[in-house]
Amino acid sequence: MRHQVSGRIRWLVVLSVLLVGIVVVIAIAAALAPSLLPSGDRITGEGQSAAAGVIFVGSYLALAIGRIPGLSIDRAGIALVGAGLMVASGALPLDAAYKAVDLDTITLLLGMMIVVTSLRLSGFFALVDAWGRLHARRPLILLCVVVATSGIFSAFLVNDAICLVLGPLVLELTLALGRRPVPYLLAVAMASNVGSTATITGNPQNIMIGSFSHISYTSFALALGPIALLGLIVTVVLIALFHRAEFADNERLEAPVPKVRLNRVLVIRALLATLIMIALFFAGVVPAKAAIIIGGLLLLTGRVKSRRVYAEIDWSLLLMFAGLFIIVAGAQRALLSPDIIAAMGRLHLDLVPVLSSVTALLSNLVSNVPAVLMLKPFVEALKDHDRAWLVIAMASTLAGNFTILGSIANLIVVQKAAAAGVVIGFWDYFRVGAPLTIVTLVIGTLWLWL
Repeated sequence: MRHQVSGRIRWLVVLSVLLVGIVVVIAIAAALAPSLLPSGDRITGEGQSAAAGVIFVGSYLALAIGRIPGLSIDRAGIALVGAGLMVASGALPLDAAYKAVDLDTITLLLGMMIVVTSLRLSGFFALVDAWGRLHARRPLILLCVVVATSGIFSAFLVNDAICLVLGPLVLELTLALGRRPVPYLLAVAMASNVGSTATITGNPQNIMIGSFSHISYTSFALALGPIALLGLIVTVVLIALFHRAEFADNERLEAPVPKVRLNRVLVIRALLATLIMIALFFAGVVPAKAAIIIGGLLLLTGRVKSRRVYAEIDWSLLLMFAGLFIIVAGAQRALLSPDIIAAMGRLHLDLVPVLSSVTALLSNLVSNVPAVLMLKPFVEALKDHDRAWLVIAMASTLAGNFTILGSIANLIVVQKAAAAGVVIGFWDYFRVGAPLTIVTLVIGTLWLWL
């Protein structure tokens, strides 16, 4: 049996490496075609289009899986290789590739990461953890506190960063209280996804949508905030329902409050900067501008070395975004014909339920950020751009709760738990996440449709 399994793995590795080789060869052939064939030859143009299609499909398949068997490469590396091949094949000129990278999105993400890192290094989140230990005296109250904390912070600060901070804190807290950690860790991930629906700065795909659509921060929050609020209530109800044994007893919780190591000056400074940044968002300042200015100012301190902040920034995520922008731009330039746009128009994407369903399906097939980029060219053909973008933001975010693989936030929590010996299996997540996704998608679709 063991030999059969190892044999299958070996064949999977060989097949995956072979497919990667084919994609690279096709890209090189497309790159060499203009110099080997007469200028303007029809085969050259068709070859570049075919290469763009193969690179696009191959990159998205690898991104959906998250790795390439036999190769030590992650999603960021996959996106970078795909972008490089798209340029090498001639499907997208280098100057067009530079222009394809949306700097507003990259800048906003970078600024938000600096702000969240400053809050963490100051000891602010440890202070939040201590407050939770003092006030969450019953299991159900603790669940509500975890959901509210994860959801509210994720609404204004990027949810992936919030899960990086809250995951270990909630794990430590529940173990100290003698409770089962899994329901509360599910609450961190699921509430983070749901809460991040509310604003442009809640998650990476919303950040992109804010940049593409130019919808104001306030209008976005007014449209999707109520959906997020109702979704957080549903999150509490479903987790409590599916983990009745954990919340049936009304035992009083007692846990020692650890000595919190914090720098009061830094806490006040980071918290004040965060509140000013959020106020600037609502005041109409371009989010990328506000975030990077506030983030830069937070680096002006003699108490925390800048390199400690840089070490906490997810540079690979920024690299992945840059690569994805180029891959999609190349595919759009080489493959997106009027006939394809017309065919997509016949799917009636202007109808909220249809667009919501297509977005949710794509988000679970290729992940939410790539799904948004795939839908971007077709949104431009719709009459009501703003509503279409709001539907995509809502559906791509809420669809992230369907499975463990639905969002980076889920994977962060699962990996942090596994490092401490707490296993969250596929079924543990799915039996709560699937109904939560369906219910919240219905709520969001009806809210934006009726």
